Amino acid sequence: MKTQVAIIGAGPSGLLLGHLLRQAGVDCVVVERASPDYVLGRIRAGVLETVTTDLMTRLGLDARMKREGLVEAGFNLATDDRLIRIDIAALTGRNVMVYGQTELTRDLMDAAPERGLEVIYDAGDVALHEIEGDAPFVTFEKDGATHRIDCAYIAGCDGFHGPSRKAIPASAVREFERVYPFGWLGILADVPPCHDELIYANGQRGFALASMRSKTRSRYYIQVPLTDKVEDWTEDRLWDELAARFDPISDYKVTRGPALEMSIAPLRSYVFETMRYGRLFLAGDSAHIVPPTGAKGLNLAASDVAYLCDALVGAVKQGDGAGLDGYQARALARIWKAERFSWYLTKLMHRFPEDGAFEHRMQEAELDYVASSTAMQTAIAENYVGLPL
Repeated sequence: MKTQVAIIGAGPSGLLLGHLLRQAGVDCVVVERASPDYVLGRIRAGVLETVTTDLMTRLGLDARMKREGLVEAGFNLATDDRLIRIDIAALTGRNVMVYGQTELTRDLMDAAPERGLEVIYDAGDVALHEIEGDAPFVTFEKDGATHRIDCAYIAGCDGFHGPSRKAIPASAVREFERVYPFGWLGILADVPPCHDELIYANGQRGFALASMRSKTRSRYYIQVPLTDKVEDWTEDRLWDELAARFDPISDYKVTRGPALEMSIAPLRSYVFETMRYGRLFLAGDSAHIVPPTGAKGLNLAASDVAYLCDALVGAVKQGDGAGLDGYQARALARIWKAERFSWYLTKLMHRFPEDGAFEHRMQEAELDYVASSTAMQTAIAENYVGLPL
């Protein structure tokens, strides 16, 4: 098989890049190690920046998103007894969209056949070859046979555990990491949200987040030690904890219901700065991880894809490699700003085990300043709604 761009990974970043390239007349094939059901089973982000929603509009795949998504004009930072509303619409003139990553992935997946985007699922032993030369290729196993895709470029959109980043030799690697000493215990349930907008709370009991996927589906998180396991928490215990934190400050109080999913996710900040190596280009979680506090993971992947699509179209259609040469620097400039914002909110809203009374007072002083300063609220709003491309 031959194509111009081989895309590794059929998550939202790989599918988004594939659709954008096909729209621009660039041949591409997407290779995914997992099944479609497994890809859709990943419970991830739910807050979309305008960068991401604009790309879906550009593709003409935004109808369901606009119909079912929730347009949010603000969000809240909170302590035990007060809300600080960040009015992002008034401060920036823009909004965010609450629309689950699973739903966005489904929209991209469902549109692939009619748009002529070939996606190969259940591909085993995916490997990248000759990425330093002019004729890279990808091999994989499927239906008992070895398959090969010859291409001009490879886009690694296969997440943190995929083969793309691992194909780059150690001598070329530049990476940075901060692992946080806690995780998020999350629950997804078909119950109405306790508040019309998201609440990020920092109280005596630690961090908690009240979020939603729709007007009838809620997503909650609380900060837990890394030693905790999901089995340590019954649903009743978690609902009790959420009610204790959000009932005093939310409009509607916490509604309980059976869990559709419960899980614990560790938090880390990670940047793999070698986003280009030869004919291989990384995008999304294969190159960076952000703590979910700033709602940047999927949105950073979308901005990577926007940059990479423009660069690949320029190289393939116009024979201009300048965009590819500048892709890494362009993407990293936005990535590090998003990493900074996510790190800032994580430090501000969580109780770190090594912190004492002084650090807690600093958090209180910072939140007091945010509450009284339009300038601070504007800076937070600009970052939350997404910096321009």
